[in-house]
Amino acid sequence: MIRDSIIARQAGENTNHISKMSQLDELKKVTTVVADTGDFESMRAYKPQDATTNPSLILQATEKPQYRPLIDEAVAMHKGSTLNGGALVESIIDRILILFGKEILKIVPGRVSTEVDARLSFDTAGTVAKARQLIAMYEADGISRERILIKIASTWEGIKAAEILQKEGINCNLTLLFSLAQAIACAEAGVTLISPFVGRILDWFKAATKRDYAPAEDPGVISVTSIFHYYKKHGYKTEVMGASFRNKGEITELAGCDLLTISPALLGELQACEEPLSLKLDGAVSAGMDIPRQTYDERSFRFELNEDAMATEKTAEGIRKFAADIVKLEKLVASVIAG
Repeated sequence: MIRDSIIARQAGENTNHISKMSQLDELKKVTTVVADTGDFESMRAYKPQDATTNPSLILQATEKPQYRPLIDEAVAMHKGSTLNGGALVESIIDRILILFGKEILKIVPGRVSTEVDARLSFDTAGTVAKARQLIAMYEADGISRERILIKIASTWEGIKAAEILQKEGINCNLTLLFSLAQAIACAEAGVTLISPFVGRILDWFKAATKRDYAPAEDPGVISVTSIFHYYKKHGYKTEVMGASFRNKGEITELAGCDLLTISPALLGELQACEEPLSLKLDGAVSAGMDIPRQTYDERSFRFELNEDAMATEKTAEGIRKFAADIVKLEKLVASVIAG
């Protein structure tokens, strides 16, 4: 097994690297690879286990001619609807998300993440209601909820919404996660999966320090590594899925993470590379680490997040950007309705 081989190498034994295997193929042996795209052809090409989407990716996809039929189908399904105005547009967008999700699930064998409107990021009840609605739509179309992850921003309100949903058997992917405090609160809430962002953390530190970082020193890589070891040390079942990568080195430095969601461009780079891949994250190593356990209530969570300028700024920025792309998608749908 490649995992055993890599662990042996770390222990100082001489092992032979499996030749002529791409880094992507090697990575798939130690980490579940997820496609970070709304593009179906990329998923077919790289054969990921799961796929993630967000408002920005869906918007990019809907602007391509080959995906226009999904928009037209969603609009056509609402002919004769008693809804109008904003309620009609919202309903059509929900249907677009479901149609994209269903098409993705024809390609990937695992799960698809479907995101709740980012404008609900500070509305626990609203997030819960929208998640239930999306799951009901999937189930009405014959898709089991086990194949869906409801994607929610890692605000306090989002984490509390996920806690409610998880108890109902609705699995959640907590996104826009930039700090250990957010990760701990998610694990304590029993969420299925978190998506700590790597590249956006790097962006912030490069802007703040005016310097470049080698992959092993990358602040985003270090953040995900600390979260991974914390989870494994304390036995949390919540999965860690590194996300938002800026370069291939960030990905290879996280080999062994539970999951990594990767853009088509970087999947291509991994596929084209045959350099050896070493296991970087191993839960067996985490078990021997001295990592104190922490818990947060709302007050301490908000204060801890406030103390982390990077996490505060990047969470807020991410919510704003996703919300802006939802507005753009709304305008696109409204233009189609208008004919």
